[in-house]
Parts: sequence; C-alpha cells; structure tokens
Amino acid sequence: MSSTLSSGTLLAVPLAPLVGSLLAGILGTQFGGNWIGRRLSHTLTILGVAVAFVLSALTLKSVALDGARFNATIYEWMVVGGLKMEVGFMVDGLTAMMMCVVTFVSLMVHIYTIGYMEEDDGYNRFFAYISLFTFSMLMLVMSNNLLQLFFGWEAVGLVSYLLIGFWFNKPTAIFANMKAFLVNRVGDFGFILGIGLIAAFTGTLNYTEVFGKAPDLASLQLPGTSWMLVTVICICLFIGAMGKSAQFPLHVWLPDSMEGPTPISALIHAATMVTAGIFMVARMSPLFELSDAALNFILVIGAITALFMGFLGIIQNDIKRVVAYSTLSQLGYMTVALGASAYSVAVFHLMTHAFFKALLFLAAGSVIMGVHHNQDIRWMGGLRKYMPITWITSLLGSLALIGTPLFSGFYSKDSIIEAVHFSHLPGAGFAYFSVLAGVFITAFYSFRMYFLVFHGQERFDQNPDAHHGHEDHGHHGHSDKPHESPWVVTVPLVLLAVPSVLIGFLTVMPMLFGDFLSDAISVNAAIHPSMAELGKLIHGPVELAVHSFASPALWLAVSGVALSWYMYLVNPAVPTALLKTLKPLHSLLENKYYLDWFNENVLAKCARGLGIGFWKGGDQGLIEGAVVNASWKLVGLLSRAVKFAQTGFLYHYALVMLAGLFLFLTYFVWLAK
Repeated sequence: MSSTLSSGTLLAVPLAPLVGSLLAGILGTQFGGNWIGRRLSHTLTILGVAVAFVLSALTLKSVALDGARFNATIYEWMVVGGLKMEVGFMVDGLTAMMMCVVTFVSLMVHIYTIGYMEEDDGYNRFFAYISLFTFSMLMLVMSNNLLQLFFGWEAVGLVSYLLIGFWFNKPTAIFANMKAFLVNRVGDFGFILGIGLIAAFTGTLNYTEVFGKAPDLASLQLPGTSWMLVTVICICLFIGAMGKSAQFPLHVWLPDSMEGPTPISALIHAATMVTAGIFMVARMSPLFELSDAALNFILVIGAITALFMGFLGIIQNDIKRVVAYSTLSQLGYMTVALGASAYSVAVFHLMTHAFFKALLFLAAGSVIMGVHHNQDIRWMGGLRKYMPITWITSLLGSLALIGTPLFSGFYSKDSIIEAVHFSHLPGAGFAYFSVLAGVFITAFYSFRMYFLVFHGQERFDQNPDAHHGHEDHGHHGHSDKPHESPWVVTVPLVLLAVPSVLIGFLTVMPMLFGDFLSDAISVNAAIHPSMAELGKLIHGPVELAVHSFASPALWLAVSGVALSWYMYLVNPAVPTALLKTLKPLHSLLENKYYLDWFNENVLAKCARGLGIGFWKGGDQGLIEGAVVNASWKLVGLLSRAVKFAQTGFLYHYALVMLAGLFLFLTYFVWLAK
C-alpha cells in the first residue's frame, strides 16, 4: 500500500456524518417538512458514521502497518497579512487512533439510539445532532492548524449545548445546557488567548510551523512582564482544556449534563468532547515540553480532579451520575499523565477509557430502560437474572474501570501511576498519592453501584417514585418486572465490551514504546524521564500483569471491591451508621464542595453586580450621561447664550462695540505704564 494517504478519502471521513446529519436534520424534521421518516433518518445517519468508521479503520491500518502519513492544506480560506487561514488535515498515529475511537463509539451510540429513543418525538432531530457532533469532533482531531482546531472545539461545544438541552421543555435540562455552555466559554477565553499569542509571536497557525518555531518562543518573555512567553501560552491553552475536559474547578458542568438522554452521555463524556482537551495538550506536546511550570500546573490540577471527583462518586445514587463522576476522575488521571510528560500514556488511557466508559454509560441506559425509567440505584437490586447481557457487560466494564489485570483499563491506568512515580516535578508527590488513593475510591464506588444494581435483594418494586424517572421518554406497556433491552441496545454493549477487555493487552507496547506515536508526540527525556523509566519497567503485557501483584494499586483495588461487597451486600447497616457518624462530611460531598453554591451565590452575583455597575456607572453614567447628554446640553447652553446676545437691535451692537473698545484701550494704557 502507498505510504501516502488520499486527501479525498480523508475528506470523506468527516463529510459522511455531516451529510447524514443534514439529511436527517432538514428532511426528517418539521424544518424541512418531515419528508423522510424515522427509519430512513436513522439509516442515513448510521450509514454516514459507518462509512466514516470504515475509512478511519483503513486509515489506521495504513498508518500503523505501512507508515503512511498526511499533512497538507485542503482549502485555503484567506490570507491576512502573512497569516494563512486554511482547512487542512494532519494524519499520524495520534490522529488515526482518535478517528477510529470517535467513529466506532459514535456508531455504537447511533445503533443503541434506535432502541433507546424509540418513542421520543425528537427521534430524527436527535440523530441529526449526534451525527453533527461526530463531524465536529472529526474536524477537531484531523486538523493540522489551530484555526480548524478552534472551529471543531467550538462546534462540539455548540452541539453539546443542543444535546444536553435536547428535552427543551425540561427546566433542569435547560439549566444544565446553559451551565455547560457558560463554563466552557470561560475555558475557551483562555484557549483563544493562547492561540492569539501563538499567532502573534510565530506568525502562523499551522502546527508544523509553530513547532518549528518553538525554541524561539522558549527564549522570549511576555512583553511588560518577567513571565516566560511559552509558559503563558501553555497555561492559556490548558485553561481551554480545563473547560472542555472538565478539570477542577471548571468541572461543574459535566455532572449536570446527565440531564440529556443517555446516548449522548456515552458520546460526549466517553470518547469525544471531554477528551478533546487531552488530545489538544498531547498534540501541543512540543510546546508544553518547554515549560516545567505549565506541566506542574497541569499535574496538580489533574491530581485534584482525580482524587476529589472520585470522592463525590461515593455518595451518588443516580446511576448516571456515578458514571459521570467516574469520568471526571479518569479525566484527572489522563491530565496527571500529561503533566508527567507521559503524553502517550494519557492518550492510551483516553482510548481504553473511551470503550469501557461508553459501555458503562450505555449499560446504565439499558438498566434505566429495564426498570422503567428509574435511575436511583437504591431501588434496584437483583437485576442479574432479569438482564443477563446488561449484567455481564456492566461487570466487564467495571472490571476494566478499576484496573483489573489483563483488562484494558489496567494497562493504561497502571502506566499512569508508574509514570507519575518517576516524575521529578514538584507536584509529583501529591499527584502520586492522589492517583493511588483514586484506585481504591474508584473500585469502591464502581462496585457499590454494581452490587446495588445487579445483586442483593430485589428493591425495584419498593421504589416510591416508580414510573417517574428522569428519562420517561417512552417504552410503555411493559410489565412491572425488569426486562432485558432489545437487540439494538445489547449488541452495542457486546461490541464495546470486546475492546474494553482486549484493546489494552493488544496495543500497550506499540502505543507506549513503539513508533506508533513517536512522530506525533515530543518528550525531552533528559528533563522529563518518566517514559524512559517506564520503558525499563514494562517489557510486555503479561509481565506487566504479573508485576501488578507486587504493586499497591492492585491491592487497593481489591480492597475497594471487598469493602463495597461487605458494606452493601453482607452488612448494609454499615453505610447507614457511617452516614450518621460522618454527617458533616456527607453534607460537604452532597453539596459538591459547595462549588455550585459559590459559583451561583458569589461569582454570579459579583458578575451581576459588576455588570450592573458597568451599565449604571459606565453606560448610563459616563457614556450616556457625561458624554452623550452632557454634549448636547453644553451645545444647548451655548446656543441659549448666543441667542441672548443676538437681540437684533443696532444700538445694542454699537454699545457692545464701544464697551469692547473701552476695555482694549484700558488694557493697553495699563501696559504702557
């Protein structure tokens, strides 16, 4: 096969989902007259994503086996001065992997949606949205320049707003999508500042050209300050990642986004939107490697997110929110790896996490369907015998999540822990403690959910809020007993379970220590030795699994599972007793560290007060009052004075002339003396 890739083939990858989205969104909705029905709408969108997946898989094969690469402009939009604004693709190992992950998970979500949204009135609109989301994410990961990256970045944010607020008659959904939109704008402000600084000091937006000028950036200071320019650029870029990838304190939007339908939780929060920030930092590794200050900042933020978001997962009772806080914690792990300069480990965990987290979200949706829209895990139990496929796939996803040896999550998660252990940055000690403690916490809350849902006493008939769940969108007419979901729901679960188990074992060596990512990621091994030290430790997937029995991570995970088993199956009185004893701590966690309260009652009110101040003082007072109104009042005053002097009588004018002459003579006489 040729070592080059066809631009036409690559262009078809994002355009296929876009065409499906436009057809379903225009012809399949009231906007276009409802010309096509549900079956044709989902067929067209699924076909578009399936084409994108097949082409992505062929691209990955060419990249991995034949060494094919692509980096070229597809369309030049305009040139401003010497700054080119263009659409182009850069396809290497990192891009090809992301293309396959995005399209495969999206394809599974599309198929799953047929069953999940079966009776929803917005069926065609939903398919249009998720296909448009897939297009946006593909444009982001395939870009070869910062302008196109920013376009994809904002597009996924816009479509996530539409998806989270899909049920627009539901007040909580509207609040959640506005919250997501506003919080992401905070991060995006930093992101565009970083892009602006790069454009200003390098004169280009093209990745390759920017990376070529990276050493020059490292020698500059931000004008008017003593700050290193590259540090400011990297921190600004990472602030964008904090918003998109939900890092503390810009994480607050992600749990509330569970108000949208479950399929978008799997799509947005497993494989696409929230991983965009991780991908961006890995892509920009030649810049981040030049600033230890920026890397340490990333390391600490990731550690805080990994540890403290995990604590919040312990007290959640909504099945989707447990998985959502798990996502936050795992994004923290990826960010910690980025800070330790283990970029390849971060994207490796991004890949493995995409499969098992999409599986867990879709399995949660299957459970919600099976128990007639109940989302509270306290009113489930014993579902294993009613939903065998959902049960076994959920178990496999949970085992991958907690890092069970030989499962995909084990290889990526264990590699992150070891990489942080080898880091020499000041924040590495705290980060290592956080990721180790996070192992125990993840195992505890994951299997708390698993045991409460699938094992123990059947409690679904005791639910006081039966048939009033958050996602009451159809599927009526079933008996009160739980039931397995239809094949369009269970088949994606099975297909996602396969990579959740196997993908780590098969790809750990080429992704971390082979040539697959070598030209996409840059690491200065002399200053940041984590990957070099990790290479000495890891010699194969089997040996790594054997080595885990001597590491604390495995036993922490086992302890977390054992404790959850004891507390929720053997002795259920323990959680109740602990709740009474640790009531203040529970209140702190239940209120999410009071960050939402702080944002709504301090930041929002301060922003509102500041806005009113600018409006009253600046707009009405200064601009309207002092400038606009004062100017016409002054003109009016002068005109009245002039009008008073212009009487029209000749003797008045003669008197004024004589008075003026008298004053001049008096003045000159005084000067003569």
